[in-house]
Amino acid sequence: MIEVKNLNKSFDENQVLFDISGVFENGKCNMIIGASGSGKTVLMKSIIGLHRIDSGSIEYDGRNLPDMQMKEIRKLRREVGMLFQGSALFDSLTVMENVMYPLEMFSSETKAEMEKRAIFCLERVDLTNKAFDLFPSEISGGMQKRVAIARAIALNPKYLFCDEPNSGLDPKTALIIDKLIQEITQEYNITTIINSHDMNSVMEIGDYILFINKGRKAWEGNNKMIFNSDVQELNDFVFASELFKKVKEVNS
Repeated sequence: MIEVKNLNKSFDENQVLFDISGVFENGKCNMIIGASGSGKTVLMKSIIGLHRIDSGSIEYDGRNLPDMQMKEIRKLRREVGMLFQGSALFDSLTVMENVMYPLEMFSSETKAEMEKRAIFCLERVDLTNKAFDLFPSEISGGMQKRVAIARAIALNPKYLFCDEPNSGLDPKTALIIDKLIQEITQEYNITTIINSHDMNSVMEIGDYILFINKGRKAWEGNNKMIFNSDVQELNDFVFASELFKKVKEVNS
């Protein structure tokens, strides 16, 4: 579990996040949503530790990130998996080599053990050995996402961060990736935090949703509660399209 309490973040004189609190539980797909410029990306980067916050706390199962020494932070890094927007695979490495990369960086296992783990992760995301020796440019966008997920879980993380995991995918493939992230989250009891503006994802897998508006927490709930929100800013954001307006009417 990751708990954020009264988090504030500024860049020079410009305050971006204002007193944000939220609880991201393990075994659930926790989502941070908001319009462009709302502060959701800054919030995720702050939780990961890429931005030093002005005040507040970020507790990883009771361990407060801002209070950690570098040795503790390095240990925490080994417990974190990251699924980057656009997959961010290494073009010069094969599928297998991409998944083995974090194992080679942070694991003390033998090469045979690392290969076994990499194969397990690739098979878990439904990739066959026919793809193992291919390069990212030789596989589809959906397969690249699967490889990126396999790499993100290679170190058996307790915490998984996903930055716009459906970016660039067609709706059908996006749904498959959503379900895969949900399955892995539940299966391994991971604390998963997803930064997204994809309303299909929000509706499908949003166990906990934190809506950020102009740097402030404007609403929190789940994908069932979102249909009955009386927060106008949330309704304007989620139900902007005619399709989702009709979905809201059906579920209201």
